[in-house]
Amino acid sequence: MLLVIDVGNTNTVLGLMEGTEVVGKARITTATRTTDETGILMRQALELRGYRIDQLDGAIISSVVPSVVYSLEKACRRYLDLDAMVVGRKLKTRLPLRTDNPREVGADRIVNSVAALQRWGGPCIVVDFGTATTFDCVSEDGAYVGGAIAPGFRISEEALFSRTAKLPRVEVARPPRAIGTNTISAIQSGMFFGYVGLVDALAQRCKNELGGEATVVATGGLSNLLGEESEIIEHVDPDLTLRGLALLHAWNR
Repeated sequence: MLLVIDVGNTNTVLGLMEGTEVVGKARITTATRTTDETGILMRQALELRGYRIDQLDGAIISSVVPSVVYSLEKACRRYLDLDAMVVGRKLKTRLPLRTDNPREVGADRIVNSVAALQRWGGPCIVVDFGTATTFDCVSEDGAYVGGAIAPGFRISEEALFSRTAKLPRVEVARPPRAIGTNTISAIQSGMFFGYVGLVDALAQRCKNELGGEATVVATGGLSNLLGEESEIIEHVDPDLTLRGLALLHAWNR
């Protein structure tokens, strides 16, 4: 069983994989911790879900927060007896990077693109609803050619409420109609339909530039909620990053 660790700006996901299938998952807050704190937290998260450490035969880390990688690697060795692979350290990805500066491409964007390309082929676009919403574009011949980065849904929500004194915080939900008849429904309409509109418009532009036939895939925390409303997103896989990590580990063993 493989341990995959996806470190995002807000949350870190621990996934237990059999091949590319997710058999267990835990989510913890991304934070700078000591090696011991990190190791104890990971062991507790796994053991409380009924998994034993001796069931693990490998680990791989993808991180967009460089400061936490050292403690994660060390914790894997000290508490799990595993030498973790780290995306970005000369791992074979089978994904050519055709961008101005390939070193700038985030590990999560590479992993998502690998997983989408393996499953749906190229051209494809991955929309990842994280702290930021990223659009990653893969060409027909299987190369990463760039994408777009937009403020995430939660960032947009926080900006609205922090800059407006009289608007209340509301539940994230799909309102029944676009025309809100009270303040709460008006906010929900603007946030939900407005954000879906942003995603559809930007994904459509990317699709046009790729040639018009690209498969559009959604992943990330809000992918189920927003992906179902989108007119351009064809597939929703909240575990796409974990599957990509499993593929990279298999290719680099």
